Amino acid sequence: MPLKDDLQNIIALKQSSIPASNIKPRESLVPMDRTRIVTTLGVRRCGKSSLMSLGINRLLEAGVPRENILWVGFDDERLSAMKREDLDTILGAYCEMYPDIPIKDVYMFFDEIQDIDGWELFAIRLLKSYTSHIFLSGSNSKALSEDIATQLRGWSDEIRVYPLSFSEFCSFKGVGTRAYATKDVSSLKAAFRQYNAGGGFPEVVLEADRYRRVELLQGYFDVMLLKDMVERYGLPNPEIVRYFLKRMLLSLSKPFSVNAVYGDIRSQGRKVTKDFLYELTSHACSVFMFSKVPRFSGSIIKVNDYLPKYYPVDNGLRNAVVSPLGPDSGPLLENTVYWHLCRKKLPSQKITYYSDGSECDFLVQDENGVSSLVQSCWSIDEKETRSREIKGLVAASRATGCKDMTIVTFEQSDIIESAQGVIKVVPAWKWML
Repeated sequence: MPLKDDLQNIIALKQSSIPASNIKPRESLVPMDRTRIVTTLGVRRCGKSSLMSLGINRLLEAGVPRENILWVGFDDERLSAMKREDLDTILGAYCEMYPDIPIKDVYMFFDEIQDIDGWELFAIRLLKSYTSHIFLSGSNSKALSEDIATQLRGWSDEIRVYPLSFSEFCSFKGVGTRAYATKDVSSLKAAFRQYNAGGGFPEVVLEADRYRRVELLQGYFDVMLLKDMVERYGLPNPEIVRYFLKRMLLSLSKPFSVNAVYGDIRSQGRKVTKDFLYELTSHACSVFMFSKVPRFSGSIIKVNDYLPKYYPVDNGLRNAVVSPLGPDSGPLLENTVYWHLCRKKLPSQKITYYSDGSECDFLVQDENGVSSLVQSCWSIDEKETRSREIKGLVAASRATGCKDMTIVTFEQSDIIESAQGVIKVVPAWKWML
């Protein structure tokens, strides 16, 4: 079948399936009124394409005819042979279907377009010459979604997409979120335990079978490892890459030493270089499997002298891959708190950790300084634990001048007077709603 016919079939099939009725709403929205290319960035399977479908639903609700929606998913096998010179066929196919619709009024959605070399020039030409309604998404091994934004730097607005937040998790599970209703509180606590251990990948959250959830998460990890990292970057020794990523996962909440892992690998008789392992940390962050958090320092020069922490994108993914032997609700809570802060922070803000005799898990800072200090601890019932968490906040407050101090626990609430001011103790299940 000619390419044009395939494209018309793909466009028509998508139009016949909208509005999408089987997609649950998310807190994040893809803006439909921008005059620049909108790109959605995020880890595999976090819901980027679903967000674009939800955006289409909003367009239809606003009165945009479904005939004005042009959606092409380039992971369709019928388009596997497409090349850059074939991209114009998309416009020809659509205009033949709807000759009376002005192209400037068409909303174009391209999923996995980066599979085709030269796609970025096509996207920019569309924006300049045809329509300002262009939306891109993708995260495959040939060019990850981060690369979409890199290629379109200056031409696109970036929307970061994460696995589900806790409030989204509750929505997917049908859990009420009235924090002051006795019935909802008990359900929220139970839901948070599930969320903290199992994470928030949408497909996994909706899967009822426990063993199937683990299979899905292990499959996600294998695709990120083999396609997004080994295949994409041409990495040798996949087993060393797998071992290294597992060591990163096991270091949750702790500063990560590449040198220590390098020594362990060498002691096993395997050949590897430190530079290769340092590259792996960068690649793991590029594919959105991890996020790097540096240690706070008043000196830009000294920041790189300290070990960073690496937070995995999802607790469920981490637990499915490394299967911790003992209880680790505390480190998992720290990871959950980190990603909540990432969702809420402004683009101009960054997150660091404080360590100078005492430790504070998270400092949120911008060009004006540190705006908040956050500790995470499953429980501060024990006197020694309570003292340690307070000491870390007070030390960080003295070092930064920040007076906004919070301890996030599983279920405790309190107000603590300290030498640096009031410390709020809040339950995670309420703080994250």
